[in-house]
Amino acid sequence: MTALVLDSGALIALDRNDRAMWAILRVANDEGDAIRIPAGTVAQAWRDGSRQALLIRALRYCEEVPLDGPVARAAGLLCGRSATADVIDASVAVAAAGSARYDDVAVLTSDPHDLSALLETLEVDVRIIPV
Repeated sequence: MTALVLDSGALIALDRNDRAMWAILRVANDEGDAIRIPAGTVAQAWRDGSRQALLIRALRYCEEVPLDGPVARAAGLLCGRSATADVIDASVAVAAAGSARYDDVAVLTSDPHDLSALLETLEVDVRIIPV
């Protein structure tokens, strides 16, 4: 099985009705793939639920990965190890690394350079798909 991990850029693309992003989401759902979104990415994309019907629809397809204590500490540790400061990007990398233990993983991101560096620090084999 494949797992997709979406960053805030992917969520924003869905919210803006990006046809290619919607096709990826629908195909993944139809094939039974896991679609995961770290909670912090939702916070970055969420602005006004009354005007974000497409984002609300997209979230129905996704499993939200909580930014709880252990994930927060892992993301902070990763920021320290990689000399970066974006905790939300780090939480995306942590979610992808966790999924990579069991699945083939692809991260859909608007920031492929930073995510690649974080995943390299974690030494996990994850595909990066720019959106």
